[in-house]
Amino acid sequence: MTDKKRHWFWNLVLVITLVVCLSVLVMHYKNWIKVKPQGIQIVSGFYYVDISYDELDSVVFVARIPPMERLNGFSALEKEKGIFREFKDSSTTKKVHVFVDNIADRKIKLVYKDSVKLYLNLKDSVRTMDLFHQLEEKIEPEEAPN
Repeated sequence: MTDKKRHWFWNLVLVITLVVCLSVLVMHYKNWIKVKPQGIQIVSGFYYVDISYDELDSVVFVARIPPMERLNGFSALEKEKGIFREFKDSSTTKKVHVFVDNIADRKIKLVYKDSVKLYLNLKDSVRTMDLFHQLEEKIEPEEAPN
């Protein structure tokens, strides 16, 4: 029997493919949220949103995200991530960002720039609640003492 050796090029292609697939999986594994003094930054793989606190209009909890058409993104097990379009009418072009790590839990609905929507939650519901309270404090007007 003769042993055929695989060419080094194909070994290299196989290793690079595995590294790229593993890195994409790790990038989309969870939502990476950075709360800054001037705003919040949300990253999940290829999806990135940077929102200034000045642009925030409302922060509320919702039990479910409304039915939407997926423009790009994915759903896997309990994760839902990507860019969607609302079903309100066929002429709408408003895009909705969805960063949901646990579809069964409540989601934070952010409305910013007057009408842009974003749905977000984390795998841990306690961390989601903490994030909600942090965001809620940022948009509430400072109450002046009487």
